[in-house]
Amino acid sequence: MTDLHTTGATNKAKGQVEEGLGKLTGDRRQETKGKVKQVEGSAQQGVADIQDSGRQPSTRR
Repeated sequence: MTDLHTTGATNKAKGQVEEGLGKLTGDRRQETKGKVKQVEGSAQQGVADIQDSGRQPSTRR
């Protein structure tokens, strides 16, 4: 797991909390910010996955 994986997972978790808080308080702006942060975290994890796949040795012969 790379730093980018960790950052992505952290952003997703923060986004979920932020979205939940927005729903609880009725603050649609807060809710939307949380959703955006979750998407950002998913994108970071996707980039990290792509980077990791480039580092792994090929099993082809």
